[in-house]
Formats: sequence, structure tokens, C-alpha cells
Amino acid sequence: MSTFQRARRRLRAHPFALDAALAAGVLVCIVAGSLVEPHGPDGVTWALRTPDALSLVLMVLGAAALVLRRRAPLAVLAFTGGVSLVESVTGDPRAPVAMCVVVALYTVASATDRPTTWRVGLLTMTVLTGAAMIAGPLPWYAQENLAILAWTGIGATAGDAVRSRRAFVQAIRERAERAERTREEEARRRVAEERLRIARDLHDVVAHHIALVNVQAGVAAHVMDKRPDQAKEALAHVREASRSALGELRATVGLLRQSGDPEAPTEPAPGLDRLDDLAGTFRNAGLRVLVAREDQRPDHAPALPAAVDLAAYRVVQEALTNVQKHAGAEAKAEVSVVRVGPHLEITVLDDGTGTGAGTGTGTGNGKGGGHGLLGMRERVTALRGTLTTGPRYGGGFRVHAILPVETHTSAVQDGP
Repeated sequence: MSTFQRARRRLRAHPFALDAALAAGVLVCIVAGSLVEPHGPDGVTWALRTPDALSLVLMVLGAAALVLRRRAPLAVLAFTGGVSLVESVTGDPRAPVAMCVVVALYTVASATDRPTTWRVGLLTMTVLTGAAMIAGPLPWYAQENLAILAWTGIGATAGDAVRSRRAFVQAIRERAERAERTREEEARRRVAEERLRIARDLHDVVAHHIALVNVQAGVAAHVMDKRPDQAKEALAHVREASRSALGELRATVGLLRQSGDPEAPTEPAPGLDRLDDLAGTFRNAGLRVLVAREDQRPDHAPALPAAVDLAAYRVVQEALTNVQKHAGAEAKAEVSVVRVGPHLEITVLDDGTGTGAGTGTGTGNGKGGGHGLLGMRERVTALRGTLTTGPRYGGGFRVHAILPVETHTSAVQDGP
């Protein structure tokens, strides 16, 4: 930082001292200007003449008032205007006391708004110039009278320009700060949405596979002594389910890795193309599952977006998991996937008689501690779809989801 910049910073930190120095400088300029003889025989000359007592008092009073120009700009302008008015009428030769008015008018213009500057500036110029022309000792057309009009106009214009520049810089600074806050809020919102998406995926994966592992482990424990072959088959399903769970958990948690961490698995997210495999895992666990599909894409119709494909798969997965956990050992589930115009409709029905899914799963009606239906509803709502759940007449439970085939850009993207 240069010496000039350091001195400027110190002066800005002490505005009263800066105004005192400005007042002293204006006084020096006024006194020096009072020694000029503009109408000598050889033109403008310097003469060692002493100003009269009244002019000297007016010069000192006008300059001293500038010390308070920041605290009371309009009052200082009025005082210096009065002092200059007296000098312009009585001074002969005239001392340039109007310089104090120029500084005061600049301060008013830089500290107030433009309408105030116009009103005060026009009033000051009119009064001082008119008084000098009408009641002053010089002819009305003298250049000193026109100089009062010019210098007061320059002071008002310069002050307004400074005020406009300050307002422009402040607006740019506020806009930059607002944009920075908006970026931070958007980043926090995206982080929250990503955490919610990952939490939903983790819940779907863990709930599904752990439910299958629990069922198959129970089967293996039940037939271990009498039918070891069936127990081995159940344990094989346990191993397969646990392997699938670990793979999906690794892919999901891999999204949380930082740069420089080992590369996350690149296996694509599951979709409706794996619906038969999903139903097969539940059949292996002893649940009777029927699947009916009419979701073939018509000619020239858009393919399912990745977010919709994943959401449809997760809805079926969570609904079947709830049936497996709550509907009872003899329950049967029916899965229907139908594409109707611009929408994809998923329906999962069961005829269970248990205390959970068959009569309203604990995930949705407060009878349990899970978050299955809540997670499904959030996932479907994020894609601007609708989810309807509730008990069926005569027993069982129904899950019905409608997903738009064409998602909006504001929808949460659930693909990896």
C-alpha cells in the first residue's frame, strides 16, 4: 500500500479532521483570491491589498462552517449562502466567499437525492446570482456574476455525480452479495435433496434385502435338521440377497466419495427391466407374486427417464417388502405396471390378513416405526407424481402410484 493510500485511509477514518483540513484549504484559497485585482489597467494583477474587516470576517465564518458540512449539510449551505450573499452585495472589491457555497452545495448533492439537489441548487444559483446582478457593486453583466452561476452549478453537478456513482457501486455490491447468498442457499438445497435421495435409496435397499435375508434365514433354521438340502438352498438365497445388498449399498454410498477416493462402482441404477428379477427374489422367499406389464413404449413416445424408471422400481420393491414383512405367510401380491398416455401407473395389491400391510402397513398409518410409505411418497412427489395407499375392501392393502413419463428439470434426479 502506497503512502498516499495510507494517508487517504487515515483521513477517511477521521472525517472531522478531513473537514477541518478542507475548511483551512478553502480559507487559504479565499484569502489568496481576495488579493487578485481582476480589473487593473494591465488586466488581472496581484496586489498587496488588505481585505476590509467585514470581508475578512465573512471569509472566516464561511470557511469555518464547512467543518460541520457532513453533520448538517443543508444548514451549512444556508449559512454559507447567507455569508456569500452579504459579501456579493457589500464587498468592493468582492472576495470569493462563494467558494464556500460551492463546497457546501457539493456536500448536499452528494448526501441527498436528486430532486433535493435540483431544488436546492436552483434556489442557490438564482438567489446568489440575482442578488449579485441586481444589488452588487459591479454591472449585472460582469463576469464575476456569471462565475457565481457557473461555479454553483458545477458544485451541484459534481456532488450528484458522486452520489450516483456511490449508489451504483453499492447496488453492484449488494447484487454480488445477494448472488453469493443465493448460490450458497442453492448449494445447501441441493445437498439436502441429495441426502434425502441417498437416504431413500439406502432405506429401500436395506429394507428389501434384510427382509429377504430374515425370511430365508428363518426357513433355513426351521428345516436345517430334517431337510438339509432345502436349508442349503435357503442359505444360498441369503448369500445372494446379501451380495446384492452390499453391491447396491456400495453403489449408493459411492456417491458420497470425495475427489481422490477410490472410484465408485459404475453399475447402472435398477429399473423396470429388472422387475422380473425383483419378483423372483420374493418368490424365492416364499411370497407368491404375480406380475402384469403393459408398459411397452408406443411409436415415437419418449423412453422412461432414468429418475422415473428408478422410482417405479423402488415403489414396487418397497411395496413388496411391506407385503413380505407384514401381510402374513399366506399372502399373495399382484404387481401391475401400465403405461397410459404420458403417465406410468404402478399398482401393487395384496390379500394379506396380517396386522401390517394387509390392514394398512405400519409405515403409513402410525402402527409401525418404518418409513416405507413415507419414502415412496417423497420419491413420487419429487417427480411430480401422485401416490395413493390404503386398505382394500375385504382385506389386504393397495399401493397405487402415477408417475409422469416426462419429468421437469426441477424434479430430483435419482440416477447415480
